[in-house]
Amino acid sequence: MTPVFESLVKSYLTSYPEGAAHALEGLAPDEAAAVLEPLSPQEAGPVVECLTPHAAGAILGHLGPERTKELFEGMPERQAAVVMRLLEDAQREAVLTGLPPEAARKLRALLQYPPETAGGIMDPQVVSLASDLTVREAVAVLRRAPRQALYYLYVTGRDGVLHGVLNLRDLLLGGPDEPIRQYVRGNVVSVPVAMDREEVAQVMRSRGFIALPVVDETGRLLGIVKHEEVLETVQEEAFEDFQKMVGAGGDESALSPVRTVVRRRLPWLLVNLLTAFLASAVVGQFQDIIAAVTILAVLLPVVSGQGGNSGAQALAIVIRGLALREILPGSGWRIIVKELAAGLINGVAVAAVTATAVGAWTGSPGLALVIGLAMIVNMAAAALAGAVIPMTLQRLGRDPAQASSIFLTTVTDIVGFASFLGFAVIFAPLLK
Repeated sequence: MTPVFESLVKSYLTSYPEGAAHALEGLAPDEAAAVLEPLSPQEAGPVVECLTPHAAGAILGHLGPERTKELFEGMPERQAAVVMRLLEDAQREAVLTGLPPEAARKLRALLQYPPETAGGIMDPQVVSLASDLTVREAVAVLRRAPRQALYYLYVTGRDGVLHGVLNLRDLLLGGPDEPIRQYVRGNVVSVPVAMDREEVAQVMRSRGFIALPVVDETGRLLGIVKHEEVLETVQEEAFEDFQKMVGAGGDESALSPVRTVVRRRLPWLLVNLLTAFLASAVVGQFQDIIAAVTILAVLLPVVSGQGGNSGAQALAIVIRGLALREILPGSGWRIIVKELAAGLINGVAVAAVTATAVGAWTGSPGLALVIGLAMIVNMAAAALAGAVIPMTLQRLGRDPAQASSIFLTTVTDIVGFASFLGFAVIFAPLLK
């Protein structure tokens, strides 16, 4: 870059870090790394903080350990831990080794928690007050504390165990020499460090808090989960579930390397291929009737496609119910009955329209009867499968969203083909 152009780039990066981060995410990781390479940590740091974790991990992967270490030194601890998880093991260890001992210790402590837990999304920078402080001493502590770390005034013992929360109004109206313990409100809502982040989101949504304290098994305060982090988590979970439903990896991103994409997708593509052969085998059992009434082959996709839509609707609703904890233990059978009834009613309605259209088109009442019956059977079965598949996966300890659509497609294709062609065999005399 020429000196003038380099000066313009630096000015843009420092003045508009969010816009610059968005622009860098549109480049190839190696090109984005080349833009950040000549910049100082003070210039590049704000931009890196605005990058999405996956983009930051891919871009930093093309920088040397020394430059990466300098950028990590200026990042907030939680974001640094999120991005560091995306680095290769060797690069991560090289960066941690080069960081100051205290910073490396804090990052290693955060990295020990899985990213889908409260510990994985918490911010360790939290201000707490010791219960033996006076009002004057507590106010002095708060004045020295960073503003971004102040959400609720948590009170702990000298051992770090969470005792309760302090109302700011009580603190300001208290006598300077009064102990703050008399104003502490106990029974504060906290979340265990190992709690699943979806459960954390549920607690925060039901309680209406903007932050929740995170504690270990002894009750010691470790950090806080902020409202904005929970929102980000909910969005991330939704995208992961959507990707898993179609057989892609939940941790995949647009910037994932080819080897990761292939490793995540290929097994499910092979499973899908196997299920396609099963559906083809079903069709193969009815070659004679297809040869005799060739229009059956034209109408096969109508039956299977409509069943797929019916099943996808039930699947989406049930997966949402499982994710939001709306489906409680013991209530699954009611969901199954409801979806089956809805699928049956919708099937009758769609079958009436389909049969009328096919009868008018072909002039064959027998063909209209066959496709109408097949439509009812397939849409009811698809709705039933859309409810049963995710709940069965959860019962087996698997992610309900994991390739559910692949299993659903198998059911709708096999049931749709078998019912349509089976009814065609039964009512063959009416088709000629």
